[in-house]
Amino acid sequence: MLEVVAAPCCAAAHNKAELPRVATPEKMEHREGERLIRVTLQREEFREIARAHSRSPSTTSSSSGFTLSSPIHDRDVSSSGGESRTNALRAIYGSSSNSTCRGESGSTIFTMEEICEATKNFSRSFRIGQGGSATVYKGRLKDGTLVAVKRNKNDRLQYLLKEFRSEIQTLALVEHLNIVKFYGYLEHEDERILVVEHVPNGTLREHLDCVHGNVLDFAVRLDIAINVAHAVTYLHMYTDHPIIHRDIKSSNILLTENLRAKVADFGFARLAADCRRPIETKRDLKERITARWAMKKFSDGDAILTLDPRLRRSPAINFMMEKILEIAFQCLAPHRRNRPTMKKCAKILWSIRKDYKEFSTSDIPSLMSHVFYNVNYAARVRCQVL
Repeated sequence: MLEVVAAPCCAAAHNKAELPRVATPEKMEHREGERLIRVTLQREEFREIARAHSRSPSTTSSSSGFTLSSPIHDRDVSSSGGESRTNALRAIYGSSSNSTCRGESGSTIFTMEEICEATKNFSRSFRIGQGGSATVYKGRLKDGTLVAVKRNKNDRLQYLLKEFRSEIQTLALVEHLNIVKFYGYLEHEDERILVVEHVPNGTLREHLDCVHGNVLDFAVRLDIAINVAHAVTYLHMYTDHPIIHRDIKSSNILLTENLRAKVADFGFARLAADCRRPIETKRDLKERITARWAMKKFSDGDAILTLDPRLRRSPAINFMMEKILEIAFQCLAPHRRNRPTMKKCAKILWSIRKDYKEFSTSDIPSLMSHVFYNVNYAARVRCQVL
């Protein structure tokens, strides 16, 4: 989160300018965001109800005991009234009714001929990425679907076999709008190949470094953080077994043409009974030093200095800075009882985003008076977090 943006101070502002009653795209987006958060919080309740009835003849059989279109869900949705929650759930967690029970046996096992045809025999012109362990190619399946083909390097196979199979196992179990879609794999002789969704706009890391020439503005970075929070919440809470990604970083977050974030690279992921573990200190030194530098600025009341200097500053952005750092540093708490769940983080980020949109249209005197009114609150928060 610290990599994406830097952050704010307190609660909602006084005397906010009344928003127009016209259903503008921005207002509709706000409403959609609130609806998605509401659905996210309700999904766990639906899941428990469905599990309780999973052995009922009226419930569709699957490894998770239910599908989103099962009778138990239809009854629950109809009794609540209003818009169909089933459709809302699918909007967040994908259109598949068995998205969390798709095992390796349900995955497509490609042949080498199919892979070669899709990538034009691994043509250099189709190469879109290369790392120490694998090369990624753009490909096109027979049905016209664009895919990314990740080919592990032969000289690393003995070291990467466990990671390769872990990635297959994990990707085959998940389906979410903010996670790359898994199409299949090939494991034959000395070839280890994954076929996943092609996300055309590069990595978040590239965009933060302005490799593509444009600077991501504050609102877009906040949206990306929310996308990732939704993906991680899904992995931790809404799969049959909690999944820990263990390698969430900007270079493993891909962006679509509309700048929607999709989490990728599950080579280090593992299934776990409890996804909340003590903080790991054996991390990259640069990463830990960067966090400490930001924490120091936060404790000194200089949160705004952690903002990417290429971003335009405004009272609204300044106001948001401490709030984002506050939740980020709560996630770094040494004791797990003090760390929020990712579900809570997603909810807070949505709240921050809503406040930012509203504050951006507020009059400056009202906003600044609210900032100064809450200065004592901000100081108390810094003491609690640090």
